[in-house]
Amino acid sequence: MKPRSSFGFVAVFMLFVLIATIKIQNEHLKIDLRASQLRGQQQVTGRRGLEGLPRGIVEETSDLELKPLWEKSRSTKEDSDSCNALLAMAVGISQKQNVDRIVSKFMMENCSAVLFHYDGNVDGWQDLSWNNKVIHVVAQNQTKWWFAKRFMHPDVVSTYDHIFLWDEDLGVDNFNPKRYLEIMLSEGLEISQPALDPNKSTDIHHRITVRNQRRRVHRRIYSRHGSLNCSSASKGPPCTGWVEGMAPVFSQAAWRCVWYLIQNDLIHGWGLDMKLGYCAQGDRTKKVGVIDKEYVVHQGIPTLGGPSPNKPPRRSLDMRTKVRRQSTAELAKFKERWNKAVQEDKKWRDPFDDLVSRRSR
Repeated sequence: MKPRSSFGFVAVFMLFVLIATIKIQNEHLKIDLRASQLRGQQQVTGRRGLEGLPRGIVEETSDLELKPLWEKSRSTKEDSDSCNALLAMAVGISQKQNVDRIVSKFMMENCSAVLFHYDGNVDGWQDLSWNNKVIHVVAQNQTKWWFAKRFMHPDVVSTYDHIFLWDEDLGVDNFNPKRYLEIMLSEGLEISQPALDPNKSTDIHHRITVRNQRRRVHRRIYSRHGSLNCSSASKGPPCTGWVEGMAPVFSQAAWRCVWYLIQNDLIHGWGLDMKLGYCAQGDRTKKVGVIDKEYVVHQGIPTLGGPSPNKPPRRSLDMRTKVRRQSTAELAKFKERWNKAVQEDKKWRDPFDDLVSRRSR
């Protein structure tokens, strides 16, 4: 009887193994099928309206590089030392001196740059050595998020490995873009920002952005101060997985996601920083970080809608108040849209809820 019972046990065990194997294979098949369907949908969408063209002639991407009108000249991007990154800033002539310092740092490392002029003044930059080497886009009283949504579609900037979407009031005396990108790559970061010098910065809103002199990079803070309670158990902003909107740097993959997150009509970008971690291409506690080794100074100068030589101080103050009021209203709209999207998309699951539940087991 013992051999028969042993054989029965083995048979039952093998049956369970077979059933489990079939289930796993079935799940993999479902995943592969969904991926195949998605690729097919993307191909169909990408080809829509292009049926009259042979596939090989379709140019799907572009860049922001200047091209010569006549004889082919050697492109600076052919240089193996090129940083292959794009600096994009919304700028006004009142910050010309500071913008010059920022752009010069990037041009020295053979990066590309696009300036979005929100005050309509383009001619005032012509005396700068790099002026004819960058792209200039003009639109009156628009923010960097407005410009980015309209002129930095992922297919337009797909040739760049990294995107710097910066404010114009950053001091860069202790910042080198090439060294910064080397750190970002070696640390496996998809979204980052340079740390802020606490001794010289006049406008620091979040502790996680403050430079830690003893670190190369930090991804979280530990703090119990007021309503802020950040510990090793914290799994999201503003304790970890978070950067501020003033000086974010994105990998190509992260930017493709972030561009779709930017709302076309919410031009101030308030609320985006709290959701950027969803574009980190993985665990935001690991893929998002603040780089301490290369740091900047946030000067906190109100420019767009701020003081102007042509406006009396009282009017400028009123405009800043209106800008802040609009920003606050947009933040509420963004939160409402996010919550509505989450509620309506029955197939979407918050990846960080799953992460928290797995780690708490």
